[in-house]
Amino acid sequence: MTSGPVLWGDAIMDSAVASGPVKPASRLKVALAYCTCFLLWGSTWSVVKVGLEDLPPLRFLGTRMLVAGLVLLPFARAAGQVDVRTGGRIAALGMLQLAAPFTLLFFAQQWIPSSWAALLFSTFPVWLLFVGRILLPDQPLTPGKLLAAGLGVAGVVLLQSSDIQGMELSGKALLGVGMTLFSVLLIAVANVLVRRHMAHVPPRVLVFGQALSSAAPLLVLSFLLESNTDVTWTPRAVGAVLYLAIFGTAFTYLCLYWLLPRISLTALGIMALLDTLVAVVLGVAFLGEPLTLSLVVGGALILGSAALANALPQQSPPRSDEQARG
Repeated sequence: MTSGPVLWGDAIMDSAVASGPVKPASRLKVALAYCTCFLLWGSTWSVVKVGLEDLPPLRFLGTRMLVAGLVLLPFARAAGQVDVRTGGRIAALGMLQLAAPFTLLFFAQQWIPSSWAALLFSTFPVWLLFVGRILLPDQPLTPGKLLAAGLGVAGVVLLQSSDIQGMELSGKALLGVGMTLFSVLLIAVANVLVRRHMAHVPPRVLVFGQALSSAAPLLVLSFLLESNTDVTWTPRAVGAVLYLAIFGTAFTYLCLYWLLPRISLTALGIMALLDTLVAVVLGVAFLGEPLTLSLVVGGALILGSAALANALPQQSPPRSDEQARG
């Protein structure tokens, strides 16, 4: 690798994965995959808003995951089969990373504003650092990592400050806050487990298995809890499902799982902050939302945290053979 202040820096070489070697990739490929993830996920906020005008949340989410799984089916079959134990792990991770946290998020947003949900979700890099410290011994907490996470969270707080001023917490709002934070913790744990145990599984197989295993319980819950809710399959609803399934789930999670062994946990956590920044910028550009000083300063803090996270040296202690086997 060349030296210099390259955004993706030594993070590319951080491969703290317990399941075999990782094929090297160029900075350009890592940068493109990283940008693809946060740009596409940043766009999904507005698409979700459009889809929810016609579809109840669990039906919307379950159908999204089902379509994503079907889209990936031929690619997963071409990648070969996995053993029963690995298949069970993939299904469990689908529940942990997709079904359970997204269900909590959808229900929580019945009682808290979407701005609160976005703000609470911005704690993801902090949770990820602490979970990674517990589950991955070669991922120590450093002042630089904590500073990067803190800058990003501060930036999102500033972005959302005008939306949360003057609001009071009720009992249901407190429940919503707790559910949202717990959902973020689940996602952080799932990401670390994928990084530690699933590096030997082709990304397309991993995403396919997770999508289908999460779709089933979500659709069952929808038919149980949303049976009296109107479901209107308008062209915009179909378009929203297809966009989220193909670009917001299948393609983006393929990029994510390819990235996991090639970037640091700090850089992974900062991705959630960049996602929020993209969503806000798109709101200004296409939805007529105001361009404020808090947007400019908050966005600068988020971008600064991303640059710092990816510029930090990722030096891991030597791993023993026993550690390498997980």
